[in-house]
Amino acid sequence: MAQYPDRFVRFANADVRAPGSPDLIRAGLKGGAIGVGELKYPVQVDGPEMARVYDLAAEFRVPVLIHFEEGGFNSGFKRLPNLLKSHPQTIFIGHAQTWWANISADAANEAGYPTGSVKSGGLTDKMLSDYPNIYGDLSANSGRNALARDPEFSAAFLVRHRSKLMFGSDCQCRDGRGAGQPSNSPALKNKCIARETLTLLQRFTSPELFRTITWQNGVQLLRLSA
Repeated sequence: MAQYPDRFVRFANADVRAPGSPDLIRAGLKGGAIGVGELKYPVQVDGPEMARVYDLAAEFRVPVLIHFEEGGFNSGFKRLPNLLKSHPQTIFIGHAQTWWANISADAANEAGYPTGSVKSGGLTDKMLSDYPNIYGDLSANSGRNALARDPEFSAAFLVRHRSKLMFGSDCQCRDGRGAGQPSNSPALKNKCIARETLTLLQRFTSPELFRTITWQNGVQLLRLSA
């Protein structure tokens, strides 16, 4: 980063359970970070540790990326609507298993990667419609799985939230084609998660919408000069 400062952008992060974490995150933001996260700590999403971070994100006008995995990281997903109301100046980006499982109204929070058709009225779907300060990150197997499970729903979902969704990779393969992919899942073995997600996005969207989700939304939200 020191050698090529114009080629890297970054987020600030620190273990939110540590008393000094706000100071570390503030230093990162002052040093040029353009967001906060990915926050992945065993706390309640609306607990005091996270509240300090939300206030910092609002102060610096940067988004905060949260890993939702009920019972593990940022628990209390069903209380998220109240959190969005109480922090209207904070921009949230939802990510991971619980976030994407809840596109369906019959989601069981303990189910990391649910399969089968999506039942309309899911909490994630509703929050993206009802709150201007929440966005969705399609990265990782959770995002890929959400798109793959119900093609008809996914196509409409992508249109409905065309200004709220962003592509991300979060993939461990080394070459974009699956080399080194640690997953033994039949859906992922020897495959690149990011490439699989991009393929689904191409299948379900127009070229214009594909560009919006994979490029434009992220550039605008992160205020990148591109």
